Amino acid sequence: MCGLTGFVTASGSSDLTSGIRRMCEAIAHRGPDDSGEWIDPQLGVALGFRRLSIIDLSPAGHQPMLSASGRFVATLNGEIYNFEELRRELPAIAYRGHSDTEVMLAAFETWGVERAVRRFNGMFAIAVWDRDERRLHLVRDRMGVKPLYYGVCGSTFLYGSELKALEQHPDFDRTIDRDVLPLYLRFLYIPAPFSIYAAVRKLMPGTILTWAQATHTITTSEYWSARDAAIAGTQNPFKGTEEEAAAQLEQLLRDSIRLRMVADVPLGVFLSGGVDSAVVTALMQRESTRPVKTFTIGFDDPSYDEAPFAKAIARHLGTEHTELYFGEDDAVDVIPKLPAMYDEPFADSSQIPTHLVSALARRHVTVSLSGDGGDELFGGYTRYFIGQRVFRRLHRLPPILRPLAGRALTMLAPRSWDRLLAAGGRLLPGALRQRPGERIHKVARTLKANDSDAMYLELVSHWPNIAIHATAHEAPVTKPGAWLSKLDPVERMMFLDQTSYLPDDILTKVDRASMAVSLEAREPLLDYRLVEFSWTLPLPMKVGRGKGKHLLRRVLYRHVPESLMERPKMGFGIPIDSLLRGRLRDWAEALLDESLLRSQNLLDAAAVRAKWQEHLAGKGDWKSHLWGVLMLQAWLAARVTSRTG
Repeated sequence: MCGLTGFVTASGSSDLTSGIRRMCEAIAHRGPDDSGEWIDPQLGVALGFRRLSIIDLSPAGHQPMLSASGRFVATLNGEIYNFEELRRELPAIAYRGHSDTEVMLAAFETWGVERAVRRFNGMFAIAVWDRDERRLHLVRDRMGVKPLYYGVCGSTFLYGSELKALEQHPDFDRTIDRDVLPLYLRFLYIPAPFSIYAAVRKLMPGTILTWAQATHTITTSEYWSARDAAIAGTQNPFKGTEEEAAAQLEQLLRDSIRLRMVADVPLGVFLSGGVDSAVVTALMQRESTRPVKTFTIGFDDPSYDEAPFAKAIARHLGTEHTELYFGEDDAVDVIPKLPAMYDEPFADSSQIPTHLVSALARRHVTVSLSGDGGDELFGGYTRYFIGQRVFRRLHRLPPILRPLAGRALTMLAPRSWDRLLAAGGRLLPGALRQRPGERIHKVARTLKANDSDAMYLELVSHWPNIAIHATAHEAPVTKPGAWLSKLDPVERMMFLDQTSYLPDDILTKVDRASMAVSLEAREPLLDYRLVEFSWTLPLPMKVGRGKGKHLLRRVLYRHVPESLMERPKMGFGIPIDSLLRGRLRDWAEALLDESLLRSQNLLDAAAVRAKWQEHLAGKGDWKSHLWGVLMLQAWLAARVTSRTG
């Protein structure tokens, strides 16, 4: 996995070595096995690396690495899974070792950076310095699995896997981007290309950025885009039968998983008990000659606990299964670590169990596969298969009655709805049986929407603009012109989730939670060939019959009995709502103190306090809203401490 960082500054700058070493040390958790730097003091160039040894554990895999001719110097965070295939196509050279990094450099010399990158199948962030042209190229993988930040601070161009590396450089500009706060509070993550800092951006997935030292200019180019994949796939749909589609899907899945099982260290798989992780585990076991190591965590609250389901799947598949139950104390202990783990405000509360399962896996393996991406590619979220149906039915109401209906549905708090519907839960659709009160409140919010696109934004939004003195940036997810209007409304939702929620929330969460314990997480469902194939599938093969992931389930049921899988989707979370009223109340109260909020002059203090009081009184379930503010406040508090400590 590893971490990379570096900078290009004014030529002839002094003390580049200590500067790059400080930046590398800040991300030592991403690569505890080795560190390295390459410096050109005359040109003011410094590339740094922290290594988590996965492929070629010998010194021949050390980075930064020079190409055979010496033209390119590169660092690679992640993996190029098809490096053996590429090695066979490239001209024969005397390789020093058997790492994918060395093959990557040979590809750059043979085909050039952009042509080579188009051939790579993997998850990666790459920094490569072209010594002939004096250009730095940054590359991010197609789906945005690996992070890459960059920025210009004064005369220095900085980059790194995490913000904490950039923060170590003396030229770093710590000015907060106030205009990103409305986006953060709306989505509970900061959408790319923005970051919490005004001077720093995230490189977009599928993009190559070039910094020309001579002109101090940045240019970018797309070598792949989800937009093009969606257009091409829907315009050239799969023509075969459903059985033929399932066969092709399984073949692609097995090849993707096989590629991601290449490692010189122990590996396993996260098994949550859901469809996505189950299909990865089942096919991984088929590819393995020994029992696969599977890892699951359970929670004391049964409404958040999928561990028994995961255990049953593991028993059926014959895996070497490890499970760990955690309670409130374990969850609470993680919270102080979150600001440093994520570097900027991030408020998906499943970050806590994701970190706990990563820590469990790291005791046994260095690499773990996961099922991330299945919902977005194959239609797993409730909003895909119920949202549209509910939207159409509710919008038969005259416009004048919709606000009244919305108010009626929210007169009862979510917990009250849960109690009211508990007796008749069996009569509800399966997708609505888990915490139905939350879903009813979401339905009420959609009544404000005039069309299905507005409905989507209502469903994925949280706070209105409570950031003061801020004008929200326009991100891709808030830009209707980028929404592929010719797609079916459900496909548009899937496209938006693939290009925003998936990289900026799900993959960010997994990367930081796993890398904090030096664990490499691999996502076989996000092989770009699977992404492109998924867009060729007719929508009924993904979403239909009152549930999602239809074709993925069909593949799974070849290996796991349907009886082990047919249950409501639970998600992967913890009871933040009750924790805020209990164990976390004092912590939250201190961060939400009205005088503190007013002194910071970032948020509408009265609005925050009103939501807090309603939540404490049980008049509303504002856990997501409040968690967003709390993660911002915790990050601000940690920032002050780090500056003064």
